[in-house]
Amino acid sequence: MARAGAQGRPFYSGTQRVTGYMVAIAEILDGVARSAGRPIRVLDMPAGHGQFTDLLRDRGHLVVSADINGRRPDYVFADMNASLPFDDGAFDAVVCMEGIEHVLDAVQLIAELIRIARPGGRIVISTPNITSFHSRMQFLLTGTFYQFSPADFRDLPPGAEEDRGHISPMTYTQVRYFANLHGADMVAVLGDRWKRKVLLPLYLLLHACGRPWSWRLFHAAPNEPWRARNRQMAAHMTSPALLFARSAIYVLAKREPDRKSPVAATSD
Repeated sequence: MARAGAQGRPFYSGTQRVTGYMVAIAEILDGVARSAGRPIRVLDMPAGHGQFTDLLRDRGHLVVSADINGRRPDYVFADMNASLPFDDGAFDAVVCMEGIEHVLDAVQLIAELIRIARPGGRIVISTPNITSFHSRMQFLLTGTFYQFSPADFRDLPPGAEEDRGHISPMTYTQVRYFANLHGADMVAVLGDRWKRKVLLPLYLLLHACGRPWSWRLFHAAPNEPWRARNRQMAAHMTSPALLFARSAIYVLAKREPDRKSPVAATSD
């Protein structure tokens, strides 16, 4: 993503180092390649400075890098606010790392990421974890989510190919719902480093206080037809990844044609 620099030149945001969530996602893709028994074709978007692309290529993956920044000559130009310039089912795995929070229409982007993955392929989305206890406390006290300060928003016209900042916070339930709507299932939830470990005793106390409430939400009798789905959602939403991690990593699997979600279709 881009924004105007001090001299009026475009500046593209993004980290220049290999982060914990990059390593975690690379390990996920290694597992996909082992299962396939061959190198897999991966889309890295937004590619940023290219260090994740380099990490994947060093591990033997076939990587297509896409961004609007043109930082490298082999980058494909792709605006995540528009239709993506790739065919249906073009990739074994699609990675959108710390990008979805920058777009105007996150639901459209989720649909596009699923479209360009092959049936059975993986879609990996990482984004700031607004459901962590740290973010919940920040919202309680300030009305803002962690890493989503309105003071950082940039007032830009429609169609501007620039970085608007973190404008689209996405929860686990939103990503899961819209992925299911467009043909993919949530198969795993991971996280990177924990945020504010010093407050862990307070977080554990709050977690214990919230367990009865959570049980009523997900396991009450009226939800009987969706018991298996709700059990999985409850497990994901109370996992250490979503309660404590700085970034949430959502792993989706694109369903085969004419196949219903196994969790949504199952009841005890």
